[in-house]
Amino acid sequence: MSFDLAARLAARRAEHLYRQRPLLESPQGPEVLVDGRPLLAFCSNDYLGLANHPEVVRALQDGAAHWGVGGGASHLVVGHGTPHHRLEEALAEFTGRPRALLFSTGYMANLAAVTALVGQGDSVLEDRLNHASLLDAGLLSGARFSRYLHNDPASLVGRLDKATGNTLVVTDGVFSMDGDLANLPALCAAAREKGAWVMVDDAHGFGPLGAHGGGIVEHFGLGPEDVPVLVGTLGKAFGTAGAFVAGSEELIETLIQFARPYIYTTSQPPALACATLKSLELLRTEGWRREHLTRLIARFRAGAVELGLELMDSPTPIQPLLIGASARAVEFSRLLRERGFLVGAIRPPTVPAGTARLRVTLSAAHTEEQVDCLLAALGECQALLPAEEDA
Repeated sequence: MSFDLAARLAARRAEHLYRQRPLLESPQGPEVLVDGRPLLAFCSNDYLGLANHPEVVRALQDGAAHWGVGGGASHLVVGHGTPHHRLEEALAEFTGRPRALLFSTGYMANLAAVTALVGQGDSVLEDRLNHASLLDAGLLSGARFSRYLHNDPASLVGRLDKATGNTLVVTDGVFSMDGDLANLPALCAAAREKGAWVMVDDAHGFGPLGAHGGGIVEHFGLGPEDVPVLVGTLGKAFGTAGAFVAGSEELIETLIQFARPYIYTTSQPPALACATLKSLELLRTEGWRREHLTRLIARFRAGAVELGLELMDSPTPIQPLLIGASARAVEFSRLLRERGFLVGAIRPPTVPAGTARLRVTLSAAHTEEQVDCLLAALGECQALLPAEEDA
């Protein structure tokens, strides 16, 4: 008996679901070199254009010169350096919470928070379209796991009525493949009525949303009493890498004591924390980035409507264009790439069958002219697409 890996791979190719890694040969930015070819990229999550900002790069270099490269050990041994501590304090202040805790990835932060807070005899209720890391965390927690209909408070209430033990309601703030916002005020109200806690993964909300870039909680005017567990990632609008959980003193101490993904991993490089401190400063002080990004979103959506493209309900930098069949989405992406534009085709199982899409993402580093060029290319490529069937 053996694993027939070749057959699995062949089947994925036949279904137009095979994934390949583009080779980026330049820093992040609107204009990139991919697989040896210059392209205009509309697929990065670098929403505020900070990933290659000279001040952030300099902060990383200076941090490495002073603190070295590796974290060296877990935070609980001797890997928790001064830069990590300063960044945690700055993130706590930024989110308006007593404390924050750093993680090496968003996946680890989500896994840590859910599995440390609920277990056997408890309940975890999640939006059906949550990120894979949240769904995996719910399954691995050992708690009773249930998924409510997407962004549907009534569906959540029905599941809350059947919940047992400590109950954690988990949702993305911005849904990464649709770009829409969680109906957080209604979800929080439903949870509060039943004595449940709400956890929000605002990976795509920090930076673009809120008057000061504070994400979906700030956008809706909510506070720690509404969302006791707030998760953010640093590899998107912050332009660096890693993640954090922000909350009460008791929450953070609980994660330090019980969260296995935190306890049993080496800390991130201290120089990276230095870079993130600088990017957080720029996120907070350069509001023009958010304002420019908002104008680009409006410009793109207006242009897409004129072309008759099917937009989704997204006020965020994530602007998916619904295509339908996987083969058509792949072909659309290929045609765009031939014309010098890099836009990813998102297919099942990342999105439901029949909802393959082009995931256009905008950045404050893009210009209005670049967005107009993309719209012109979309119109040209749309006319060349085959009929609506999965070939």
